[in-house]
Amino acid sequence: MSVKLKPLDEQVIVITGASSGIGLATAEEAARRGAMLVLAARSEQTLTDVARRINAAGGQAVAIGCDVAERAQVERVAEAAVARFGRIDTWVNNAGLGLWGRLDRTDEADARRLFDVNFWGVVNGCLAALPHLKRQGGALINLGSEVSDAFPPLLGMYAATKHAVKGYTDSLRVEIEKVDGSPVSITLIQPTAVDTPFPQHARNLTDREPMLPKPTIEPKDVADAILAAAVTPARDVSVGAKSLLNSALATLLPSAADKASAAQADKMHYDEPPRNAAGALFQSSEAAGVVGQAHGTGGREPR
Repeated sequence: MSVKLKPLDEQVIVITGASSGIGLATAEEAARRGAMLVLAARSEQTLTDVARRINAAGGQAVAIGCDVAERAQVERVAEAAVARFGRIDTWVNNAGLGLWGRLDRTDEADARRLFDVNFWGVVNGCLAALPHLKRQGGALINLGSEVSDAFPPLLGMYAATKHAVKGYTDSLRVEIEKVDGSPVSITLIQPTAVDTPFPQHARNLTDREPMLPKPTIEPKDVADAILAAAVTPARDVSVGAKSLLNSALATLLPSAADKASAAQADKMHYDEPPRNAAGALFQSSEAAGVVGQAHGTGGREPR
């Protein structure tokens, strides 16, 4: 069955992790293009402020507090979308966190929580969205990463979650699109490093402040890719030249990729002590005191 997706200004879009970074940029751009929005995140006050700004500018948005690791909370987001707008046309599983640390020194509780958010959060979103999308058609969009293929130092557990997201998304696409023939487009978005508060939200097990290697791309670049997949079916989308390069290198020349990855280890920290080692792994970014914006906070300079 062919998949026909609506124009953005006719869509109801659910976005998880919408209070900052890529999720916030996607919400702002989708609102500008006329979509009706259901925004989910743990940082409820920030999320409410985002929805208020969108509504004040003439858009339509509702904010729902949600920890994506909790299936019941994700189901409530789907219920709220249907109660408010009558349907779901696109669901974006964007919520995710990082963890800076050597794999041989990573606490099991931290690692399991990271998988609960980054992997099981995607699974929970897919399972909540699919019954609605199967009925009328629509797009299911999962946020992977260039490290869904590649393998960076100090972000190994994060990479493991994103490899899992890719494997799940690819198999789900085959089952839903090809075996069932359902009118659902399932897309994996794989950005390179993005200028967001990702390092500040991450759990940090090292002795220095984390940073992403330069260059980084803007969150709007990823938002544009997400919204393109919401109107035109796509299998997978790499965002940023580094994503294409690193994915290809990891696939075609893995030994060379090992060496290139090792060379990044010294470029993933500022030369200063950690500012907030706990990050937002077990608490919202509001509670952690590291509430982020869509732009200009990921590449912060050292003190």
